[in-house]
Amino acid sequence: MLTIKNIGELALFPPGPIGGRAMGKVERITSAAVVVDEDRIAWLGPESELDASIGGDVLNAEGGCVLPGLIDCHTHTVFAGTREHEFVRRIAGDSYEQIARDGGGIRVTVEAVRSASCDQLVELALPRLARMLRNGVTTVEIKSGYGLTVADELKMLEAIARLKKLQPIELVPTYLAAHTVPREFDGRGDAYLDAILDEKVLLRISGEGLAEFCDVFCETTAFDVAQSRRVLQAAKKFALTPKLHADQITQIGATVLAGEVGAISADHLETIDDAGIDAMKKAGCVAVLLPGCSFYLGVKQAPARRLIEANLPVALATDYNPGSAMVESLPLVMGIAATQMRMTPVETVIAVTANAAAALNRADRLGAIRVGMQADLVVLDVPNLERLVYEPGRNCVRTVIKNGSIVVSPG
Repeated sequence: MLTIKNIGELALFPPGPIGGRAMGKVERITSAAVVVDEDRIAWLGPESELDASIGGDVLNAEGGCVLPGLIDCHTHTVFAGTREHEFVRRIAGDSYEQIARDGGGIRVTVEAVRSASCDQLVELALPRLARMLRNGVTTVEIKSGYGLTVADELKMLEAIARLKKLQPIELVPTYLAAHTVPREFDGRGDAYLDAILDEKVLLRISGEGLAEFCDVFCETTAFDVAQSRRVLQAAKKFALTPKLHADQITQIGATVLAGEVGAISADHLETIDDAGIDAMKKAGCVAVLLPGCSFYLGVKQAPARRLIEANLPVALATDYNPGSAMVESLPLVMGIAATQMRMTPVETVIAVTANAAAALNRADRLGAIRVGMQADLVVLDVPNLERLVYEPGRNCVRTVIKNGSIVVSPG
């Protein structure tokens, strides 16, 4: 039994998905307490109503705000190599397309991942996850997609499986072999899809639990709508739930496809249109926005206010990757969403908790503070959630609790 006392503000909202005006609403209990029994929340309320006979350990929140554990629902955290030279070139004015023509871009990371062993990928990812944990993140989705051969994609998924056992963050694996067409298949995208969608491959991924979701980059530079439909429909036969990289650069109907295939989320959405919004609403699809990517690339942000006003549930994630979003701090992304996308602090918190949980099919136990929910909690060193978003450059996290156990302590 663990009792958290002296909570300055306890932030309460329902489990996700939460859309529209409800995203701006939060119940706040001041001078609160929370009781954790094993890995579940057993009681919460004003500390004055706490049963004095409850035993066990006591954690003093010292007047800090308590939130659900943060959830980063779109990342590429397993990778090898860095591309800072491309970062400098982009600052100097070179386009991503020019850099790719010169041999740069995603193919640089692909070569690094292919050259790395599974052990090396694990070793590289561990400190990244440790830093995410210290920022209050207790659940992280990680995609494959930098191997672009069957063997290397499986290697990435196996690295994620190993990482699950080596650190406390809950990891959610996604099969993203359809990230782009590899060099060996230039001009033969359908042949590449034949390889990665082979039934033996998908059966192994599903049977061994190497992935829960299947993602595809639906874009003019990667896979068109017909090819993306083929990827997601094939994966669904093996119980891999669809996700899409959609409407990032050009509008080719990716979000309409997300609705058609029943995707749990469509991610990016910088160029989403009315047809895409309608399709996502009808399908109950979560809109996952990646403001750190637009920030990093210096391009236009997704229309967060338009999506919220359309009553779509909006989630936020880092898109942490070595090319277009070398940003691993989810609180920083929340700050970017507030300042550049005009999302309120409450909306950003719900976007990285309740709605992010919904985007990962975990809203039944994660993303909200309710009796019976899993005890994933973050204790801040500031008295309210607004301060977390107001100070995005400073880590405001004091204590992190995962599955009822303290995994980050002050200092």
